[in-house]
Amino acid sequence: MKNLAYILGLALLIASPAFAQKDKKAQTILDAMSQKYKSLNSYKAAFSYTGAESYKGDLTVKNEKFRLAMGDQEVFSDGKTMSTFIKETNELNIQDQEKGASELNPTQIYNLYKKGFDYKFVREQKQGGRTMEIIQLTPNKKKINVASVQLAIDKADKSIRNWLITDKNGKKSTYTITSFTPNVNVPDTYFVFDKAKHPGVEVVDLR
Repeated sequence: MKNLAYILGLALLIASPAFAQKDKKAQTILDAMSQKYKSLNSYKAAFSYTGAESYKGDLTVKNEKFRLAMGDQEVFSDGKTMSTFIKETNELNIQDQEKGASELNPTQIYNLYKKGFDYKFVREQKQGGRTMEIIQLTPNKKKINVASVQLAIDKADKSIRNWLITDKNGKKSTYTITSFTPNVNVPDTYFVFDKAKHPGVEVVDLR
């Protein structure tokens, strides 16, 4: 499975990078999408992934907190500390959130385009009877192993329906939102790993 820090950011956000820019139409669409998600107190989303492998995942976000379940790994963050639980080995890796997720933080994913990316409007296309606005993001950071991200944003409600990631080796990965629930009622404890429920867990503190 891919590195979780990579998935988190592209996580829970291009056919020709030569056109890298920030066009006004794309910015208007992205700003509307960002505002939609920022207006929510919390949300839960289920998604599917297809690429070198296929799996399903769940993401819950509440303000700066998040919890991500994906394959045999689960990530808990209370906004300050990020804990990654690996079920197969019963191991918990703990690190500061800003070091572990940085700007690739799912609580900030809807602002990701505002820093480190050029973007342009590509086209409108139909998906399942709905009209999608396709936006192409091209990172202007050399360190990130992503060549392009193509977002499909619902024209009617400005929600992200799916996104296609192409890495620098040309490999493609697709994430599709299969369900979305806004303003879910979850306690803050939901975002904290409970050691009592995992006897014998090996804790690796990377802070």
